[in-house]
Amino acid sequence: MVFFDIVPYQLSFQEPASPVMEELVNFHNYVMIYITFIVILVLWMLISIVFQFAKTKRVISHKFLIHGTVIEIIWTITPALVLVAVAFPSFQLLYLMDEVIDPAITIKVVAHQWYWSYEYSDYADFNGTLEFDSILVPKEEIQPGQKWLLEVNNPIVVPVNTNVRLIITSADVLHCWTVPVLGVKLDAVPGRLNQTSFLATKTGVFYGQCSEICGTHHAFMPIQVAVTTLEDYCAWLDNVFAK
Repeated sequence: MVFFDIVPYQLSFQEPASPVMEELVNFHNYVMIYITFIVILVLWMLISIVFQFAKTKRVISHKFLIHGTVIEIIWTITPALVLVAVAFPSFQLLYLMDEVIDPAITIKVVAHQWYWSYEYSDYADFNGTLEFDSILVPKEEIQPGQKWLLEVNNPIVVPVNTNVRLIITSADVLHCWTVPVLGVKLDAVPGRLNQTSFLATKTGVFYGQCSEICGTHHAFMPIQVAVTTLEDYCAWLDNVFAK
């Protein structure tokens, strides 16, 4: 009898498409080693206590309590060492996520109830500023192969292996621009500009959703990022500005 089917992306993380996400997955696996050890140790201690001090054995627990300096030092220092071992790679990763290194493209992201607006301002001196809204494709318009609740009418397009800076804000309430495979998750706050960046290492179409409960249509403002080659990106720009 089959109780469930294993479907891609139901277990673990999606396949990383940026160096930051790769490091996030590595950090998760690193921390899981400590978590597994701690869980096994605590479970063993609990089971040992249950069996050693069972009522049927008539053992009086207070007679066996021993106050030792050594054991107290061990259970104080060991957790501190674990925290230090986790903190150093964590700080390194936080710095990597916060650093914006020579962005070649800057995209302003504005959140609305309930859709996203994008602005490419790097081309203002040439062809003008590129602005468009990105809205969920209605279910009745979904084409074969497309993903309901994830497809949008105007995805953002970026070239592969290019540093992209995102400037994120909101026009109304709190939202959160999140694309898991790129390792990006940043709040859109009214009246505030938040900044982050990503570098996609593979071409493809990647999806995300608003991760801040922003109202009744919170589940209907997806994010779609199309990562292309530089040649295809330039062709997309020419086609957009030609319209």
